[in-house]
Amino acid sequence: MNRPLRSLALVGALAALSPVACTAQPPATPIAPPPAATPAAPLVSGLPDFTTLVQRVGPAVVNIRAEVTPRRSARGQMPDEAEIPEIFRRFFGDEMPFPGGPGGPRGPRGGGTSLGSGFLISDDGYVMTNHHVVEGADEVKVTLSDRREFTAKVIGSDEQSDVALLKIDAKGLPFLRMAKADSAKAGQWVVAIGSPFGLDHSVTAGIVSAVGRSNPYANQQYVPFIQTDVAINQGNSGGPLLNTGGEVVGINSQIFSNSGGYMGVSFAIPIDVAMGAAEQLRTTGKVSRGQLGVQVQQINGESAKGLGLPDSSGALVADVVSGSPAEKAGIERGDVIRAVNGRAISQSSDLPPIIGAMAPGTKAKVTVFRNGKNVDLNVVVNELEGPLVAAGGGNRTPPGSDSARPTAGNALGLVGQDLSVSERQRLGLRANEGVLVRNPGDAAGEAGLRPGDVVLSVGRNSVSNATALDRELAGTKPGQTVMLLVRRDGATQFIAVTADSKTG
Repeated sequence: MNRPLRSLALVGALAALSPVACTAQPPATPIAPPPAATPAAPLVSGLPDFTTLVQRVGPAVVNIRAEVTPRRSARGQMPDEAEIPEIFRRFFGDEMPFPGGPGGPRGPRGGGTSLGSGFLISDDGYVMTNHHVVEGADEVKVTLSDRREFTAKVIGSDEQSDVALLKIDAKGLPFLRMAKADSAKAGQWVVAIGSPFGLDHSVTAGIVSAVGRSNPYANQQYVPFIQTDVAINQGNSGGPLLNTGGEVVGINSQIFSNSGGYMGVSFAIPIDVAMGAAEQLRTTGKVSRGQLGVQVQQINGESAKGLGLPDSSGALVADVVSGSPAEKAGIERGDVIRAVNGRAISQSSDLPPIIGAMAPGTKAKVTVFRNGKNVDLNVVVNELEGPLVAAGGGNRTPPGSDSARPTAGNALGLVGQDLSVSERQRLGLRANEGVLVRNPGDAAGEAGLRPGDVVLSVGRNSVSNATALDRELAGTKPGQTVMLLVRRDGATQFIAVTADSKTG
């Protein structure tokens, strides 16, 4: 500890003997202290007291019990773990959730009692809850806060939005008010009331973590979820998520968990999405959604460079369904959808909820980025009949001996091979479409291209044989990014490949 001090003393002594050290120095001008800053006004003050809110809205929250008769498989056995949907395994890992949990199965081994929550949306007994709470139920019981119990009629249930509408035979009931669309904001205080683990009218609070969230663990691409850190557990499903004004901003639906319990990441269905589904269920018994007819993918910095985009916003069109509204309107593979009716598309997951919320027959202006500029196209959406499934089966098995000899000769070092007529038919390709990848080379391999993939185009230019592929890639320079449209396992996607100095 003393050695540095001794060293400094020695330097000072030597400096005193130096002529330079004896030169008179003017006194240093003192630095004026900065003026005192005005204290910033507090952006947050105090913690909310939820007692009045809970007392006022609590009576409109209900407990739901769905009775499911155990089903037997065709072999006469109860379903085993292999028959549990994969979505539940991804959500909860090896620890399966309790019945009625957010995103969980409806009961043990397909039968038993599913416990959930719900809330009254009218004084004449309409109740909102989750589809997964009442799915497959033979009987649904609704218990009010005053302990009255009713057998409910399921008016309708929609799996895609995870919304169900129930009706009980009662009048003069308390009900909740709905918040305005898009009123939930990140950082906003929210409250959940429900029946976790059957403990009815339990209250938890937290904040909105994010809005417009795509949930990769749920097959609900038409729902822009509200993510919160409110403690949500099994049995909270279908209960309301409320703002500090006591208005419903969402329906608690899913949790992200490795154990089946609360881990700080919960998802709620925005109330405008839920009410839209509920109104359709009440009037028609089903939910209709608009469909554009495109398969889209996310854009990252590398693909934005390859597409010539100024940023990574938008949804990249990887495929267009034949005969779809998108094809009729002129949307093409390689287009980037940047806006719908002036509403910006930030990421690919923004597009399905916007289009899905449109009634079939609705006219929409779709702005696409193509060849360096924005183009407006008019589209008339039709009714969604099912998820987009790309034509053809998997193509992971390389074609057989009837293929032409592979060739190589392009700047990426990608080895392509011609496809025969029979191979194209097996892969669901059109005549003279695609080149088989025998060896992706270093750059394309690092980008994700695999042997057995089929390259359909380089950028917007289609390729029908290995020679055409080599020709399209011939001018690729080191550091240049090219977009390869690839068919893999029946799906189509763009892969951005940046050439490096080692290729060629």
